[in-house]
Amino acid sequence: MRKSFRIKKELEFQKVFETHNSFANRKFIVYVMDKPDQPHFRVGISVGKKIGNAVMRNFVKRRIRQSILEMKPELRRDVDFLVIARPQTSGLPMKETKEQLNHVFHLAGLFVSDQSEEEK
Repeated sequence: MRKSFRIKKELEFQKVFETHNSFANRKFIVYVMDKPDQPHFRVGISVGKKIGNAVMRNFVKRRIRQSILEMKPELRRDVDFLVIARPQTSGLPMKETKEQLNHVFHLAGLFVSDQSEEEK
């Protein structure tokens, strides 16, 4: 995923946190902020020290990024969102990571199909 698709700065993270639009399941928490004038979505990923050492945290981040990359065509373009990994994500296989992210993204309404259903 290109760097233009990432939220990196602390102030940008805080803006998304302050919107208080959060959705969660047992493995992930997602914060969403609408930005209608934006050409593509941006994502921030946070993996805390409870997950494990740096190697394990980076491993989890790579899996999250890859899952988002595979879902990219289906995701809304007018949002910034943060994905926060809970401690139970440390041993998840790739398939389970993608399923859990898919679930929490549906809860958050991040898919284009979710948005069109809301308009009906």
